[in-house]
Amino acid sequence: MPSMSTSAKGLSGMSDFFIEEIIRLLGYQFFQYALLGGALVALTCAVVGLLIVLRKESMIGDSVAHTAFGGIAIGILLGVEPILTALVFAVFSVLLIAYMRTRGLAHSDAAMAVMLAAGFSLGLIVVSAAGGFTVDLFSYLFGSILTIDTTELVITAILAIFSLAIMGIFYKELLSITFDEQAARLNGIPVTALSIAFNVLVAVTIVISIKVVGIILVAALLVLPGLSALQLDQSFRKTLLASIFLALLTTTLGIFISALFDVAASGIIVFTAVGVFLLAVAYGRLGR
Repeated sequence: MPSMSTSAKGLSGMSDFFIEEIIRLLGYQFFQYALLGGALVALTCAVVGLLIVLRKESMIGDSVAHTAFGGIAIGILLGVEPILTALVFAVFSVLLIAYMRTRGLAHSDAAMAVMLAAGFSLGLIVVSAAGGFTVDLFSYLFGSILTIDTTELVITAILAIFSLAIMGIFYKELLSITFDEQAARLNGIPVTALSIAFNVLVAVTIVISIKVVGIILVAALLVLPGLSALQLDQSFRKTLLASIFLALLTTTLGIFISALFDVAASGIIVFTAVGVFLLAVAYGRLGR
């Protein structure tokens, strides 16, 4: 049997190896871009996603992301930046969902299903007409944060900063609308205008998240940090901070693990977020 000292040396050697690999990765520009882009997306998802969960509209991320697939396919076909065409489709989608809901044309879940079907089917038509799937298209379907380029990072940064700035400026008003829309109207808050603004922010957040975890898993990144934080049963401020911390933690861990072990970053990020959610649920139950 190997001695305890031999096992300790083995663990120490493995630890040194991973530290060296992490330091090496941090020296690469592509990895720095991935960490920065991932952090911006995680921060935005944590803030916007928490309000989405509280508004009981968690599946809007899945619906709008699949609708954005049509925009991505058209962008790749026309040689236009796919994030921009996806943004147009996403904004149109989220506003149309809100319109159908407020006009009584369809309930939220039905409206989301209609837009999901319309956008994704359009994307499939464009893809088949263009001769099939490309590597670029697959990266948007399943995420590819380690391949984010300068243009994508700049667009992500601008959209994330815009979203966070709007959230910061209208923080109290959006919170009031989320918890009691009728009371907000009576207090003179422009509910309709702010609801439209929030819907646009949701679309922006979903689009910038696609590069990180892909269309398939974007709903999870948007919902899980806030849902996990809510299990802790704290004040709203502490819940928001917890949501931000958990989003940054899972995204950063996912990027590092992906680079170290050559596995899909999107899968690791979401799988880690699910694990954190289960731990938060267990902690919340034990705490009570």
